[in-house]
Amino acid sequence: FTEKIRRIFLDIKEQLSAAIRQAAQKAIADGVFPAGELADILLEVPPDKKFGDFATNFAMQSARVFRMNPKKIAEELVSRIEGDWLDHAEIAGPGFINFYLKGNVLYDLLRHIYEEGEACFNLPQKDTARIMVEYVSANPTGLLHVGHGRGAAVGSALVNLLRAAGYPVQSEYYINDAGNQIDNLAASVNARYLELMGKKTAFPENGYHGADIIDTAKRIVEADGEKYLSLSEEQRLAAFKEIALKEKLAQLKEDLAAFNVTFDEWFSERTLHPEAVRDACQVLKEKGKVYDKDGALWLRSTDYGDDKDRVVIRDNGVPTYLAADIAYHRNKLERGFGHLINIWGADHHGYVCRVKAALAALGYAPEQLEVLLLQMVSLYRGGELVKMSKRTGESVTLEELIEEVGTDAARYFFLMRSLDSQLDFDLDLAKSHSNENPVYYIQYAHARISSIFRQAADAGIETDGAPEFSRLVDETEIALIKKIEEYAEEIERAARERAPHRIARFAYDTAGLFHSFYNKCRIVGVEPALSGARLALVAVARNVLRHALGILGISAPEKM
Repeated sequence: FTEKIRRIFLDIKEQLSAAIRQAAQKAIADGVFPAGELADILLEVPPDKKFGDFATNFAMQSARVFRMNPKKIAEELVSRIEGDWLDHAEIAGPGFINFYLKGNVLYDLLRHIYEEGEACFNLPQKDTARIMVEYVSANPTGLLHVGHGRGAAVGSALVNLLRAAGYPVQSEYYINDAGNQIDNLAASVNARYLELMGKKTAFPENGYHGADIIDTAKRIVEADGEKYLSLSEEQRLAAFKEIALKEKLAQLKEDLAAFNVTFDEWFSERTLHPEAVRDACQVLKEKGKVYDKDGALWLRSTDYGDDKDRVVIRDNGVPTYLAADIAYHRNKLERGFGHLINIWGADHHGYVCRVKAALAALGYAPEQLEVLLLQMVSLYRGGELVKMSKRTGESVTLEELIEEVGTDAARYFFLMRSLDSQLDFDLDLAKSHSNENPVYYIQYAHARISSIFRQAADAGIETDGAPEFSRLVDETEIALIKKIEEYAEEIERAARERAPHRIARFAYDTAGLFHSFYNKCRIVGVEPALSGARLALVAVARNVLRHALGILGISAPEKM
C-alpha cells in the first residue's frame, strides 16, 4: 500500500508531464510546431493558490526550439492537453501555464495518506549501492565544540533522511586513536599529573591545554595517587594514553547521545595499523602509483588533479595521516559500501582531492566518495558575537550549548540552513518561547493538534469513521492539503540533494499553514461531517510534523 501511495504522489506530476509532452508531440504532428528535441518539463507548486496546483515554464523554454512566441506555444499546448484529473489550465504572463486539478484528485490522495498513517512517508527500499555516512569523527583529545555540533546534527539528520527515502545506509564514527594527537594527549595528561604531584615539568609544546585535561589528571590522582610516579616515563605515558582515551571517548559518546546522535559503528584507526596501511601501500606500489624520494614514499596524486604529490610514508618509516585515510577508505569499500559520504569541516577542502586521488590510484571510481563540507558557526548573544566558553575560556562546547538552549533548539538551528552556508546562531532566539523561534513554532503546532484531539475526546466526538474530505473547501484547508501531499516528494528530493535543511523548512511551512487553518476554521463544535473531515486533516498534518521532526532528530511534544 505504501508503494501505491508513492505512485500516486509521483503519478500526478508524471501524468501532467506526460500530458504536456503529448500535447507538444500532437502540435508537431499537426505541423504547428517544427520537429525538434523537447525541452525538459519542470513543474513547480506555485506559492499562491490562485496560480493553480502546478505551473510550468515549458513554453518559454521551448521558444528557441519551436521558433515561436512563448505565449502562442502555451496556447497551442493548452488546447491539446487532456486528462480526467485536470479541471482547467490557464496561461499567465509571458507564457507560464498554470494547471488546476480537480478536487477529487486532492481528496483521493489525502484519503490514502490518512488511511496509511505516518508509515506512508517512509518510501520503499531502493535497490542501490549501500551508503556509508561518516561524520563528526573528532579527535578524542578534548570536548566537542559547536562546530562538531553542527556536523553531528547534519550527519544524523542526513542518515535519517536517507533511510526515510529508502536508501540502504549505515553511519560510522572514525576514532582517531592512533598517531601524534594521541601521543600528545598522553603527554598532556602526564604533565598535568606531575604538576598535581608537585613535580616540576615542562608542558609539551603540542600539548592540549583544555580544562578537561586537568580534570582527567585530577581523577587519576584521586583514584591512584602516587602509583604512577614509580613507573618510567614511557610506562606512565602508555598507561595515561589508555586512561585518557577511554575517558575522552566515553565523554564523546555521552555528549552525542544527549544530542540524539548515535552511530551504527565506531571504527578504531588503530585497527588499520600496521597491516591495513601496509597492504594499501603495497597495492599502490604494484600499480605504480607511488614512488620513493628522499627516503619517503610519495603518492602520484598530481596524476589525478592534485597540485602536488603527497607523502604517505615518511622518511622515518611512520605513515602519514593520509596513509591511514587511504587504508580506511579502502576498508570501507571492501566492507561492501558502494558509496561513501564524508561530512568534513570547510578547512578540509584541500584534502578532498588527495583522498579521491588515492581511491582512483587504488582502482576505485573517485565518484564513490562524496564529501560534504560544513561551513563555520558563529554564536550570538544579545547581538554580540560569543567566541569563548565561560567555563573553559576556549571554544563553546556542545555540552554548554545543550545546557543553554536544549537539544531540540540546537539541532533545529544547526539544520535550518544549508550546510555549505555560514550559520549565525542566535542563542536568545533559540531559547525564546515565541512564534519567532522556528522550532518552538513547529513543536507548538504539533502540541496544538494533540490538544485538539484531547478536546474532541472530551466532547465525545468519534474519529473512527470515513472522513468526507470533499467538505474541505476553505483556501486554508486546500493549502494545507497540498502541502501535505508534497511531503513524500520533498523527502525524495532532500535525500537526493543531501539537504536535511529542506525538511526543516518543510516542517516550518507546514506548521505555518496549519496555524493559518486553525485560526480560520473551527474544528470542534461544528456539524459532525465537517468536524470529522477537519479532524482527519489535522491528524495527517500531525503525522507529517512528527515524521519530519523525527528526521531532524527533534522531539514532537504532546503538550507545551
